[in-house]
Amino acid sequence: MNQFLQMGANTVLSSPKGNVTVSYEISNSIDISLTAFLLTDSDKVQGDSGIIFYNQPKSSSGVATLIPSEKLGNTKILKINFDMSKVPEGITKIAITLTEDNSTGFSNVKNLKAEICTDHTIIQLTPSSFTNENGIVVLELYLRNGQTKAKSIWRGFNSGLEGLCKNYGVEVESDEQNKPSEPKTIQKQTLKEPVKTLTVPENKNRQNMLSPISLEKVKGKISLEKGQKPVIIDKTPEITATVSWKTGTDYDIYALVYTKNGKQIDVAMFGAKGTPPLKSFGNGAVEHMGDVGRNNLSTKTEVIKLRLNNDILAVVPVVYSAQSNGTGSFYRYKVSMSIDNHSGTSVTISSKNANNNDRIYTCVPGILHNTQDGVIISPLELYSTPNSERRPKLRMGPSNMVEVLMDEGPKNDYK
Repeated sequence: MNQFLQMGANTVLSSPKGNVTVSYEISNSIDISLTAFLLTDSDKVQGDSGIIFYNQPKSSSGVATLIPSEKLGNTKILKINFDMSKVPEGITKIAITLTEDNSTGFSNVKNLKAEICTDHTIIQLTPSSFTNENGIVVLELYLRNGQTKAKSIWRGFNSGLEGLCKNYGVEVESDEQNKPSEPKTIQKQTLKEPVKTLTVPENKNRQNMLSPISLEKVKGKISLEKGQKPVIIDKTPEITATVSWKTGTDYDIYALVYTKNGKQIDVAMFGAKGTPPLKSFGNGAVEHMGDVGRNNLSTKTEVIKLRLNNDILAVVPVVYSAQSNGTGSFYRYKVSMSIDNHSGTSVTISSKNANNNDRIYTCVPGILHNTQDGVIISPLELYSTPNSERRPKLRMGPSNMVEVLMDEGPKNDYK
């Protein structure tokens, strides 16, 4: 059953569990991000955990989970799942917001709409026209007398993410030494002591940023899973990314490198369409240690060595198995990636969320961001669509963290 919710109106949802999707017409000049704020009765967040966005896509309670964006024809779809039965103590409301990150304003966004889906009910929300707004509160999900309700808002802010953050009590950092009109270049993320927090520097499209997200600097053997917060490890002269799997199939690994000038470099023993093989980049800054091929060992590994320099913002190890290599489920062969700084710290990410589909050829376990104070490791565990041979593509995200777009790169050459 389909319903339409007018701006300013509210309605009772048929279930506390569902999803919100936002869709719009794709344009080279438009880049929209979805951010959710978990709010108290006073319409304020309780802390860093109350912000759901790209680099913190899931709340610890499970009340909200951000899903990777999708493209359907000429339409881009942003999606967030919610379960209001899991709201943490003190939280009564979720505000679903959008920011237009290229600073062109929502007046240039075509066919913008939102839908709330619960059970077999779809509630459609369509905004009125916008002018210079580059931040919008789309809707609110809230609890009232034991019921889950939704209210159509569509309220705009000319100050974009800064306005949204201030509205919900999030501390915003700015650089007072730079005038708002001055362009700013993309820089790498930094960590400032003594508080171990990630601060995202400004870029040319954003004068301010989200409140720092607390990160833990870890030592020893650490295991990360999809949805958990990133961690920081000490940056040593040489770090290895090792991918291992049970014998029975032949996986290959390669690394996508994102540089500070916005270029993607593919370090791989095999090529892709328009991208030749490249064993090493940056005088050994990222180096593939060779293809292990097929052997009789119970566990097989391939290694990429990282000697990170200031030109590298991020490295994304990728695990791949083409049809000609011998297909194999990432779950069945227990694929995992371990990042080791050889100074007493290793971080492992396993493919726990994979299934037995033999036609999924690419897995991205996680991403490494290179900063002055250490290496940030974020668990992603992303998978390609079935039968896709295309490599992932990297881009700078709205919060100045490098994003991974699955199936957007060139098609791999069979070995």
